[in-house]
Amino acid sequence: MFGEHILHGGDYNPDQWLDHPEVLEEDVRLMKEANVNCVSLGIFAWAALEPEEGKYDFDWMERIIDRLGEDEIQVVLATPSGAMPHWLTQKYPEAMQVQADGKRNLPGKRHNFCYTSPVMRKKIHAIDSALSERFGRKKNVILWHLSNELGGNFADSSCHCELCQEAFRDWLKEKYGTLDNLNRAYWSSFWSHTYSDWSQLHSPAPHGETTMTALTLDWKRFVTHQMSEFTREEIAAVREHSDLPVTTNFMYFFKGLDYGKMRDDLDIISWDNYPFWHKTKDEVPAAVKAAANHNIMRSLKKQPFLLMESTPSSVSWREFNPVKRPGMHMLSSMQAVAHGSDSVQYFQWRKGRGAFEQFHGAVVGHKNGSNTRTFRQVTELGERLNRLSGLIDGTVNRPKAAVIFDWENWWALEDASGPRQDISYIDCILEHYQAMWEAGIDTDFINMDDSLEGYSFVTAPLNYMYKPGYAEKVRKFVEDGGIFATTYFSGIADDTDLCFTGHHPLADVLGIEQEEIDAPSEEFPNSFCYGDKTYAAGNLRELIHAAEGTEVVSVYEEDYVKGEPVVTAHSFGKGKAWYLAAAAGEDFLRVFYKDRLREAGLENALGAELPYGVTVTERVGDGGKEIVFVMNFRDETVKFPAAGSWTDAESGQKYGGTLEIGPFGCIVLKRD
Repeated sequence: MFGEHILHGGDYNPDQWLDHPEVLEEDVRLMKEANVNCVSLGIFAWAALEPEEGKYDFDWMERIIDRLGEDEIQVVLATPSGAMPHWLTQKYPEAMQVQADGKRNLPGKRHNFCYTSPVMRKKIHAIDSALSERFGRKKNVILWHLSNELGGNFADSSCHCELCQEAFRDWLKEKYGTLDNLNRAYWSSFWSHTYSDWSQLHSPAPHGETTMTALTLDWKRFVTHQMSEFTREEIAAVREHSDLPVTTNFMYFFKGLDYGKMRDDLDIISWDNYPFWHKTKDEVPAAVKAAANHNIMRSLKKQPFLLMESTPSSVSWREFNPVKRPGMHMLSSMQAVAHGSDSVQYFQWRKGRGAFEQFHGAVVGHKNGSNTRTFRQVTELGERLNRLSGLIDGTVNRPKAAVIFDWENWWALEDASGPRQDISYIDCILEHYQAMWEAGIDTDFINMDDSLEGYSFVTAPLNYMYKPGYAEKVRKFVEDGGIFATTYFSGIADDTDLCFTGHHPLADVLGIEQEEIDAPSEEFPNSFCYGDKTYAAGNLRELIHAAEGTEVVSVYEEDYVKGEPVVTAHSFGKGKAWYLAAAAGEDFLRVFYKDRLREAGLENALGAELPYGVTVTERVGDGGKEIVFVMNFRDETVKFPAAGSWTDAESGQKYGGTLEIGPFGCIVLKRD
């Protein structure tokens, strides 16, 4: 934490109000009233900071920073590359992105810069360095916020200009060395697409090559590489005159960039969280998805992260945009802290009067100042975060369970042509994670490059791709006593999307052999029995064979695969590996993971059977500090038995044997 308190505040855009000084003064007064202690400045302020090329106007920014400092409000200072001023795009159109179809973008929107463009890199370096020199040692400036939501919220926000094409070819040359190596990796003899010159390689395009999956996979890797290079140049610029830590705000299950590859350049992980609360009356799916994303961000560095953006009320871009019902702002904010965040920040502090986000939620609306429900809820949260700061200082979640979640696997799996065209990696990941969330078992999300040391249980749903060295890592994990589970359509291809031949890379560990995979329609139902209940087999079903010594726990009950294995277990070394040959619903996964967690010796901090909608996380620190968060995502009061005796860390209330939590409630406990 910064200054031993949880950061509370949000994106502040005073450059939109420079002709209204009375508004700026009112903002500081209202920030103090709302218990705001930190704001993010300058995120989209390039035009105000550099109104003409090479002519900087930083005086207004300095006045704002100093005024905030007078009231002990800290500043996260942004670099402005998220949105380019019109003078830049008019004079240097080559700084704008080219789409996959070859058309160069027109000026406007956000994230429109070419990350390869020398002009763009030169211009952003100049202003970043100037900002660093002017503000990098200001007392109340605590962190650099690089750009904004790199890559944007678009299906393909990469640049396909000629500069990027040449950089892509250079990247491929460095990776493969020779065209022979590349052609072998790409299986390019298919359809006679063998490359005979590096210049023939081009990014995937709708009017060109889109069917060579290894090319598509490498292009996505290259985009992350190139964006990382751009980010490193921004870091170098702000570090010319400042030693402040750096972050950039990641996004919600963002497919466009591999955050696992970008984490090492950042001192702190931060992200923007916008769950779809109240999409239905059952809030559990939204809670599970938000929790998974919090865990991903915490797991990237195994340390506390920052919630850089959230909405204090509603968003504006969905088909319908409900405001947060009473209690949900407190609960969703506490959820972030419970999963490892040391901040609750908002987009935005004050609503703009016009343009695209004029109706996006804000702490201060267009009318009524502090006399709004949203403002009162933010104020109440700020008071609570002040009380919690000392309790969670020096703590973070340290799970013993992990989910393998890997961006490159995501890309390769969903680009594969078969066995279904509607495979969703994220949906599968969330279905498996929900079972652990419901059990109150905190979970890391790690990629195939990460270590498995320290975990008792690891699950790898739809682990289609195996990176080099990954199988050996899993083999050692199980051999040393770990419990490992994986599923159908796993261990299929290597890191260039070439299918493995012969055996599954972990055949000896799993004790199975894959033969074929079926993707039937709903007209071909099947089922299997696990424990004393029968469950439906889903729309992906493998035919596998159990090796000698493998326990067949469940078999198909119908169709041509009747009697063939569905659930298997195989002891290997000191541990055990489980295989699920068919997709299955939450009713099965809930029971299956309950058994696996028990097998791994894991239980939630309360030692309790949790009612639906209730979950538990634990932040731990040195010296035995344990802070337990119990969250109720139901709009009704729940009571349930809990082992041991507990004290409410905020109120001092004692709990013995039974816990009671109100609608959308969160209690923070210390073990007696």
